[in-house]
Amino acid sequence: MKTNKNIYLLGAALGVLAILSTLATTYLLGRTNFLGTSTTFVRAAALIERLFLGETVYESTYYSQIGLRVDWQFMLVIGITIGALISSLSNKTFKIEFIPPIWKERYGNSVAKRGLFAFIGGIFAMYGARLAGGCPSGHGISGFMQLSVSGFMALFIFFVFGALIAQIMYKKRGVKA
Repeated sequence: MKTNKNIYLLGAALGVLAILSTLATTYLLGRTNFLGTSTTFVRAAALIERLFLGETVYESTYYSQIGLRVDWQFMLVIGITIGALISSLSNKTFKIEFIPPIWKERYGNSVAKRGLFAFIGGIFAMYGARLAGGCPSGHGISGFMQLSVSGFMALFIFFVFGALIAQIMYKKRGVKA
């Protein structure tokens, strides 16, 4: 597997992007919006729902609070997707993979089982992000950028529990962690 040798440069670029996005929204829009993505996924779900339910989607208290619009964060998510595709195509690492090797080793060849676990994991992740009022990038990166105690705590908790869940999910059978 190829790795990016400029990982530190990319980390610095993300930090600059976070600072510039905060400055731009503060001075151009008159309000502070921090780098985050979970609200965008909720907005996208609402826009898809609107295709089937029409204007009744706007009657939801939750959707009316977050606003159903395509904004700069929505475009950021689209840009991340397109950027990742361009990057993987340019360094020749792009491939469609239904079962990654690490999954096959741990859980077998079942696409359905992997899909079910991914779906359930996505539900927990999005529920947690919305319950917390934002995603790890919103709380972690933006909070860390502001040197807020909650930002430091969020990053610490994300890393600790992410490592713990990875150990549980991907440890080899028969080997104690």
